[in-house]
Amino acid sequence: MVFFHLFHDTFHPFNEIPQRHGSKGTASFLGGIIEAEVETSVRWAGKGHEEGLVSHSPNRSRYQRRREQGQVLHPQTAMAQGPSRSPRRRHQTLSLATRPQGHMIGSHLQIFALLRKQYWYEPRCQTYARLLMMLGKCRQPEEASLLFEIMLSEGLKPTVDVYTALVSAYGQSGLLDQAFSTVEDMKSVVDCEPDTYTYSILISCCAKFHHFDLIEHVLAEMSYLGIQCNSTTYNSIIDGYGKAGMFERIDNTLNDMIENGNCHPDVFTLNSFVGAYGNVGQIDKMEKWYNEFQLMGIKPDITTFNMMIKSYGKAGMYKKMKSVLDFMERRFFTPTIVTYNTVIEVFGKAGEIDKMDQHFLKMKHLGVKPNSITYCSLVSAYSKVGHIDKVDSIMRHVENSDVVLDTPFFNCIISAYGQAGDLKKMSELFLDMRERKCEPDSITFACMIQAYNTQGMTEAAQKLENTMISAKNSLGMLQFVLL
Repeated sequence: MVFFHLFHDTFHPFNEIPQRHGSKGTASFLGGIIEAEVETSVRWAGKGHEEGLVSHSPNRSRYQRRREQGQVLHPQTAMAQGPSRSPRRRHQTLSLATRPQGHMIGSHLQIFALLRKQYWYEPRCQTYARLLMMLGKCRQPEEASLLFEIMLSEGLKPTVDVYTALVSAYGQSGLLDQAFSTVEDMKSVVDCEPDTYTYSILISCCAKFHHFDLIEHVLAEMSYLGIQCNSTTYNSIIDGYGKAGMFERIDNTLNDMIENGNCHPDVFTLNSFVGAYGNVGQIDKMEKWYNEFQLMGIKPDITTFNMMIKSYGKAGMYKKMKSVLDFMERRFFTPTIVTYNTVIEVFGKAGEIDKMDQHFLKMKHLGVKPNSITYCSLVSAYSKVGHIDKVDSIMRHVENSDVVLDTPFFNCIISAYGQAGDLKKMSELFLDMRERKCEPDSITFACMIQAYNTQGMTEAAQKLENTMISAKNSLGMLQFVLL
């Protein structure tokens, strides 16, 4: 696996920063770049990750292991001893594993590394909090714990925001033991007691990985400490129960939310109910709750309509799906890329190729830029009805655009050419994955092995399977199989 080594001495325009604008001005400029890029990465991070793939692991983090070995000081002890300014600490290496969005992570962390090298550099908790939150979104808890160590070495006193971001980094990767341990650490640091937002993050992570027993524990602790739940807390619980299909509990939680008196249902609550019932095909219940929230004065947003379009589409209720689109147009809701992707996917799976093409053309006419999900749905639909010539057309579209391709797209296009018997094109696309830094997964290999077996090339299929098992993620060893 390739790693970005961020605190290294390579030439960069920021290595020699002109001082005529003043150190504070330059610091603010670089800090602004970091914060802007973190915001961008947070929006992109997590896309393409499937829910529930990361289990609740008892493994300890690197930070926790080092702390138990006495190599890391407790935050209060570190603060009492003051900042460490040794060259080793100043240039400590922080590595990030490359992922589909890895270049974005490396970019702003490299800027942060260069910022740390400047003699006028002053560490800021806000910057660390944002970076920790970003690493959590990207499911990189090890890197987050290392970044926290670096922050302590700077002599900074962790704030509630920093600790909460660290809790999020552990929790979003399913490392709930470390997340709870971090909350306990917060209680021993002056002015760093966990607040409602910290506990809401913790509850959200527990719900995400279906550890609903831990939610009751967190709520009991909040009650004991006199910390009241807010709308975010209740929405996290409702969303978790809804995705798990625990409908009685989401109804009870909504009642608790209303009886609380200090917080009220909002559009996020509405979307959780619409998504929960719509995803399992309970259209009547979905419509009932949509109307109930309307009576409460809660207005839907574009996310609500996208969910309803998807639910109607899955149920084959195309007239109602069209009525939602018409309603959006009358109320001046502008369809997003998600809206069009949903409609294209629905018609594609139903074999309604003409309607799918119609919405794809409308999408481009209105200036909505297709992404890899759009092209993946189109390729799947064309492949399903045997229109391989249209798959070629999509490939030309992709090659002439700046769309960022990902592993699911390559899986889709490899499967399409494999089913069509074009093994040469399939192999070329597999190698193209490497050039675009998209890592093949088990689906990639399964599609290729099936294609080889279908064409009677059992030896090639077996060789590919054996190489995959022995080499795992090493793509270099797979090239000879495809040539």
